Amino acid sequence: MTETPASNSVTLRFLAAPTDVGHSGSVDAGTVLEWVDKAAYAAAVGWAKSYCVTAYVGNIHFADPVNSGDMVEVEATIVYTGRSSMHIRTVVSSGDPKGGPATMRSQCMVIFVAVGEDGKPIPVQQFQPVTAQEIEQRDHALARIKVREQIVEAMNRQEYTDAGTAERVTLRFMAAPTDVNWGGKVHGGIVMKWIDEAAYVCASRYCGMDTVAVFSGGVRFYRPLLIGHVVEVEARLVYTGTKGMHIAVHVRSGDPKSREMNLTTYCLTVMVARDADGNSVPVPPWVPASEEDKRLHAHARELLEIRGTAPGNRLPNHLLAQG
Repeated sequence: MTETPASNSVTLRFLAAPTDVGHSGSVDAGTVLEWVDKAAYAAAVGWAKSYCVTAYVGNIHFADPVNSGDMVEVEATIVYTGRSSMHIRTVVSSGDPKGGPATMRSQCMVIFVAVGEDGKPIPVQQFQPVTAQEIEQRDHALARIKVREQIVEAMNRQEYTDAGTAERVTLRFMAAPTDVNWGGKVHGGIVMKWIDEAAYVCASRYCGMDTVAVFSGGVRFYRPLLIGHVVEVEARLVYTGTKGMHIAVHVRSGDPKSREMNLTTYCLTVMVARDADGNSVPVPPWVPASEEDKRLHAHARELLEIRGTAPGNRLPNHLLAQG
């Protein structure tokens, strides 16, 4: 009997429910990221035929909001494979369920790694692009590998201490059984939802207005987060542009019987303030005071410049104006 070749693409479809609407009045970025992670997981598991874990979520721009009642489509397509990794391009679209074309709301690259029963990476079937579009998407993924490595290296060089004076908040809670994924750990999408919530509180406190995420990048998963562990999600302002507030978010967890907390996830999220009509508005510029403030401020600028070199990207307008 001939085995059916694995498909490299999965599409999830569902209606955005009223319970998906968050503080922004539309579906929050964290919920969209949760959907993205689920679709990418389905594509990864279908390809690898084994359990897979989220390793990295690349730059995701939230172009337009998803509203309650929208028909949502999340397409996840494997565009490149390493030895045990799968690079998955995800596209989120939504529209009126009564008909009409769907609008692309966001897209990003997600990397999953196939693991065996011992939790260690295992080889996956190699994806061979055939069509011109598949080759273009493969090349796009390859071009971003170097950019991603530079981003991770820049992030790993930084140290965050109490010497920083910027706006900072920490959310603390227990990882509940309802947060579980198919491997018995906390779902990566749930972690990204927590990140969005902490970034929202930090940004809103800083500017005194409602805020919404427009970008999330460099979401690096270092280790699994276990059900029943204490979770700390720390969000800190590190940079402001004309409208954007750049928030560095660290997720740590540990056994409640111990005082040890380990870093599980780190990323940088950009939030913007909105007026009563939902339009983005300028925010007060943050001026770094301590040496740590200045270092992290420069770090955020460096990340902007690195991302500006990626295919299809460019520097933000406020930096182009300075050039």
